[in-house]
Amino acid sequence: MDLEQQLCLGSHLSVAGGAWKAVDEAISLELSSLQIFTKNASRWVQKPIDPKDVARFAERRAEWGSGPVISHTSYLINLGSPKDELFEKSRAALLDELERAALLQLDGVVQHPGAHVGSGVEAAIARIAEGARQVIDEAPLGPKLILENTAGAGSTIGRSFEELASLVEQIDRPDRIGICLDTCHLFASGYELRTQKGYAETMAQLEKNLDLSLVVAWHLNDSRGDLGSNLDRHEHIGTGMIGTEGFRLLLADERFFGIPKILETAKEDDWDQTNLRVLRELAP
Repeated sequence: MDLEQQLCLGSHLSVAGGAWKAVDEAISLELSSLQIFTKNASRWVQKPIDPKDVARFAERRAEWGSGPVISHTSYLINLGSPKDELFEKSRAALLDELERAALLQLDGVVQHPGAHVGSGVEAAIARIAEGARQVIDEAPLGPKLILENTAGAGSTIGRSFEELASLVEQIDRPDRIGICLDTCHLFASGYELRTQKGYAETMAQLEKNLDLSLVVAWHLNDSRGDLGSNLDRHEHIGTGMIGTEGFRLLLADERFFGIPKILETAKEDDWDQTNLRVLRELAP
């Protein structure tokens, strides 16, 4: 495994004009992984993907290489809602996301677990697990459903390794489920990353609760908020409250070699190039 494959650095890139354009940008940025939306993240329903776009995406991806590609679901989805109408809309939307990902032959679909909005954590976890099981059983084989940890704002579910472990256990589809860990969300929800001791303690908590094979992706984002702030505000690498050391420790962690590490930071002023350069300089 060469260094770029080991790092597996990527970014969430625009699909404006067609998903294949994101692959072209990934090539120009020399990325080894990629994250996209397969539809507008602020709408419930979108027209099906044109077969011509599917073919063009496959062609560009073949030119790029074998780097993993994942998608991120709509922000509207909330399987934790106690309201039946929203639960059903969310279930249908998530199934559509997995079907679109299968069409594009993506490796997985990242999903924020949801929020209990008053029903309580245990009820919401059971509700999310119920919806996820239904969707997985109906969805085409191929892309995994990847649950992302949250910063812990409001009533969001997934703020702790314990909550993620409970979701995985209750969904009970181990071959179809994965976990994506966001560095900003981890830090904002109270997990220390800035020191070798803090990083080691956080990883020990992770291993205590989850099989590391479940961690199939990382989101690399610095944090505007301080440790335990529950503030979900991404900053560029090294410019936020985490700083560079936490990212250096993660990039050197052999347990996560070859796993997609996706930037979700702002794109203005060529910041992707800057963040990628910083990360590559931090690499062992």
